Amino acid sequence: MVFVTSTHTCPLFSVSTRTVLTRRLQTFVSKCLRRIMNIKWTDKITNEELWRITKQKPIEIQIKRIKWNWIGHTLIKEAGAIEKTALDWNPQGYRRRGRPKRAWRRTIEDEIRNIGRSWNEVKGIAGDHNAWKLFMDARCSTRSKRN
Repeated sequence: MVFVTSTHTCPLFSVSTRTVLTRRLQTFVSKCLRRIMNIKWTDKITNEELWRITKQKPIEIQIKRIKWNWIGHTLIKEAGAIEKTALDWNPQGYRRRGRPKRAWRRTIEDEIRNIGRSWNEVKGIAGDHNAWKLFMDARCSTRSKRN
């Protein structure tokens, strides 16, 4: 439990849109798990086997689950909540030099479009706890490669 708390909380939101950083974080986590489990490099154990032994999921799935949990939590807040307003806010104007062209919200909208839903449908699903749980399980499952 200490491992999960110390390695997973801080970097997850900063890594959510960058695949290179996600791979590096997954490498770090796998290396830590191998060290904790005392698995040497000569022992031929795949990452999938390591995750099964340690009851962990790939970091990409964990990032996705935390992100969608936060979105669901934010969408069920009352109408005046700052977090909920920030999700719907559309800033006007140009980005300054050096700022990322793809905002976090745009990555979320792309994920929603890939599953054939709209932002308003997701808002409606978030209102129903059981429907949101099913939506989350479908979005963040390890069985599907479409994640």
